[in-house]
Order: sequence, then C-alpha cells, then structure tokens
Amino acid sequence: MSRSVAVLRPEPGNSRTAAAVEAMGLDAIRLPLFTVFPVAWSPPEPDAYDAIVATSANAFRHGGAELAALTALPVLAVGAATAAAARAAGFAVTATGERDAASLVAEAHGRLLHLAGREHRPVAGAATRIVYATGTTTVDAARLATLAGQVALLHSPRAAARLAALVPPAARATIRLATLSAAVSAAAGEGWARVEHAPAPHDDLLLAIAGAMATDDGARDADRSAASVPIDRAAFGGDNRGR
Repeated sequence: MSRSVAVLRPEPGNSRTAAAVEAMGLDAIRLPLFTVFPVAWSPPEPDAYDAIVATSANAFRHGGAELAALTALPVLAVGAATAAAARAAGFAVTATGERDAASLVAEAHGRLLHLAGREHRPVAGAATRIVYATGTTTVDAARLATLAGQVALLHSPRAAARLAALVPPAARATIRLATLSAAVSAAAGEGWARVEHAPAPHDDLLLAIAGAMATDDGARDADRSAASVPIDRAAFGGDNRGR
C-alpha cells in the first residue's frame, strides 16, 4: 500500500505539484503552509545594474507592472522554475543555477540586483529590492493529522521549519520528508522517519524521490514504521495560527 504525498508549498505551485503527484498514481494531500502576496515597491533605475539575481519564481509572479522597467536586464535564476517565470514575464535568462544563489553569483560580474521576498537570505554582492511577501496559512489539527505515516514534500527552509514547529515529536517518527536541497533538510531538524533531498533543485528530481518514498516498504526508515507507532491525532496542533 502506497503512502500519500503532502504538498506544502503555496499556490500556484501547490496545485501544479499536486497534479504531478496524482499523475504518478499517488494520492496528494494539498496543504499549503504559506500564501504569497505582492507588496508595493518602486523599481530602481535599470542603468544602475548589470543583471538581476532571482532566487524564486515569486519575484516574477508577484512583482507586478513595475517589473516592466527592468526587462532590459538579464536574469541569473536559481532553478528552472524561476527561469521559466522570468521568461514568462519578458526577461532574458542568461544563467540558471543548479544549487544556490551563492554559486550562481560567484561566476557573475558587475552590479547585481536581487529581486526578493520580505523573508529572504541575502545574496552577497547584490543589492536587494523587496517585491513580494509570504504569510502563514491557518492549518487545523485535523488536516495536519493526515500527515501521519505519509510523505511530505518541502521546497524551502522556511516551510521545513514551520512543519517542524507544527508536528509533535511522536508523529515525526512516522513522516518521511522529500526535500529540494540539503539546506531544506537541515531546517527540518531531527526525528523524522527518513529525510532525503534532491541532488539539484528541480521538481522532477524531488518528485522522483517522493515517489520512491511513497511506495517502498520502509526498511530504511530511521525509526519505526507508521504501522507500529500509535498516533494521538489530538496531539497535532502546534502553532497553527495564520498570520
């Protein structure tokens, strides 16, 4: 019997990834932990920069009409999804990083502008302009309890940290995590049944790991299998307030 795969990323990625999970013949649990929304911002003079660094597709999904002032600047994108969103917004992508912004920027030259979310990791050597923000969703205990014994997909360190805050220690031992990177795995902390990360930040690699986790027999789990751990579903709750 296969496990379900919980998709925790915000929309529109949640629906897209859940559909991909279902196309693999697996059940998807759609449980976004965050919502993304635009913020007011003013674009700088494009002549002040030589390129844009983009670490999330949300910069282009939520940057709004102000992005038009910057389309002459080439984009250095972290991940294929970010590159695709940049192209859809009218930008030319000159480099796509396979790991993180630091490795991407290390090979770049000139004055760099990082289009980022309010909660972001600074990119060394780049000026930052905030173009979107992220807020937490309300997750009720009953919905959260459906994660027991299943596989959870994690796309960001922030999502990993919030999941760790929401799931009580006893339930962690039943949940497998498929993560987008080693940094995401680290943010989730200890005590999960199994944690594996994609070798590069691509959804297809992440989904392949999740699919294998959902269908194997659990022999490699760090703790006990879901079938052997009694779960007190009322214990789920944690910090489930939306903000």
